[in-house]
Amino acid sequence: MKKSILLIITILVIGTGIKYAAAQDPEHEGHHKMDMPMNDSGKMASHNFKYSGVDKGIRAEFEIMSLADMGMKPSDGSTHHIMFKIFHDSMNHQLQEATGKIKVIDPDGNEQTSDIKNYNGIFAVNTMFPKPGKYGVICLLKINDDKPLFKFWYTHK
Repeated sequence: MKKSILLIITILVIGTGIKYAAAQDPEHEGHHKMDMPMNDSGKMASHNFKYSGVDKGIRAEFEIMSLADMGMKPSDGSTHHIMFKIFHDSMNHQLQEATGKIKVIDPDGNEQTSDIKNYNGIFAVNTMFPKPGKYGVICLLKINDDKPLFKFWYTHK
């Protein structure tokens, strides 16, 4: 029964993006009824940035989304949501447990660091991209005794 419930929740999370995760986070309370932008065919419009990387046998799939596009306005001034999933790369098995931090470095060299939150195997942080430019994103995870590191650039327009 627990596996069936978990499977249904996982499908809902994947099918609606971050909607489930936002509804579970007290910081996002009251924002779980989001109006997502739609394209001409009635499907959700996607202007999201995606990145996938592998380190120490762990694959991470990142996605950066605008909180405004998600219909969310957190009180802390965050402008974007970084979410990701992690997998054993060789087995394509999704991992459910990890801890770590994401550091965002803005075009002027200023840094923001956030502890990741785990929403049943979907990890996320809110962050600020206050002005256009090239931002460095660094994610350091701890999975058992391994510490995979992921780095990529995100250009905010």
